[in-house]
Amino acid sequence: MSRLTYAEALGALQARGRFGTRLGLGRIRAILRELDDPQHGLRGALIAGTNGKGSVLALAGSVLRAAGFRVGETPKPHLVSYRERLQIDGRPVDAATFARLVGEVLPIADRVARRHGNPTEFEILTAVVFRWFAEQGVDVALVEVGLGGRLDATHAWDGGVAAITNVDLDHTAWLGPTIATIAREKAAIIERGDFAVTGATGEGLVVIRRRARRLHVPLAEMGPAVVLDLDRDGIVVERAGGPTRVGLRGRHQAANVAVADGLLDALEDAGIARVGPEERRQGFAAARWPGRLELLPVGTGAATRDVLLDGAHNPAGATALARALDDLRPFLTGGATSDAPPITLVMATMSDKDVDGVVAALAGAEALAGARIICTDLGLPRSLAADDLARRWATRASGVAVEPTPDAAFDRALREAPGPIVVAGSLYLVGGIRGRLVDEPDLRDPEGSSPR
Repeated sequence: MSRLTYAEALGALQARGRFGTRLGLGRIRAILRELDDPQHGLRGALIAGTNGKGSVLALAGSVLRAAGFRVGETPKPHLVSYRERLQIDGRPVDAATFARLVGEVLPIADRVARRHGNPTEFEILTAVVFRWFAEQGVDVALVEVGLGGRLDATHAWDGGVAAITNVDLDHTAWLGPTIATIAREKAAIIERGDFAVTGATGEGLVVIRRRARRLHVPLAEMGPAVVLDLDRDGIVVERAGGPTRVGLRGRHQAANVAVADGLLDALEDAGIARVGPEERRQGFAAARWPGRLELLPVGTGAATRDVLLDGAHNPAGATALARALDDLRPFLTGGATSDAPPITLVMATMSDKDVDGVVAALAGAEALAGARIICTDLGLPRSLAADDLARRWATRASGVAVEPTPDAAFDRALREAPGPIVVAGSLYLVGGIRGRLVDEPDLRDPEGSSPR
């Protein structure tokens, strides 16, 4: 299977989804061996953490590009196209190259399956990432961990720098029921000879310190930068070089900026890449992270309204969104006057998430007082039914409605919402709505392919 169309490659890859999530390094290491271990020639940072991995990747990648480095990045999950997961210099892999790479890896995966079991979709993608980065000769690789760290497929690679943003409760069925057990899974990406950085606190930090100390790895512990100002386009933080604008929204990004700064320092300490103060300033200001507190004006003239997209799929993420909404409300459609129109929230989620925790966190936002809630169903095997989600909201909001599909829910919001619209609860939902609102030529998949 060496010559595939993009649609065929996508179909073959999606078919691997039937093998589900299967942690372990045996399959990915076997695939990479047959590919002559392309990951061994790559240097850079492996980024783990409960929340903020993508933001740190976006911030550090933007800085490295500003400094002229050729940067390979693996943001995940994708929103519109699978090809988003493989990027060099901020641009996704083209459809033909993606199809070729998948066609090269699939036969190897089939051979590996005889001895190690069937490789998963994520393992195939991980092999494709390392193969492509090696072919393209990237200067720095920034690779986001998929799940946990210790047994995640990306941990088949050690680029010299290990970054752990934070540790909170999420994916407990896979990673364990406590902060300490989850921290052990994430801390395992720290390998002997690395330089490590973390923004973790409390019990999680204790575990990460212990791992670094045992392996004699220098560990930089980064506290959040001080937020000096914010507006609808981002925040301003205090850094060693003075006030610095950050192109990502939300006070929580102050913690991610600090970790990104530490990651960049660690790349320099490891002899991988050095960036100066001005490149950091330029890169942080230019950073973008689609679907995460992404603000899109929709409509024209007086009919323009703001649509804010954010995944917020766990309580920590929902808490960050709630606080950001309170901060951003004065800058959104209608401002924050006493007669400002209420926000409309379009929400869907997966059933295996802490839905009650997410709803409670969002309901705590003052900006959502009097909000209209439109609940919908993603139509996926793990989706929470819209009626069930509406029941979770019933005791916390008065205006709760149900629509059967995300498109129907968003269409209703566009028809009826008197003020800003917030789309949150799942990146699957965000991706579907974003695909309607933003036309990016680089992400237009060939006709006949369906990325989700």
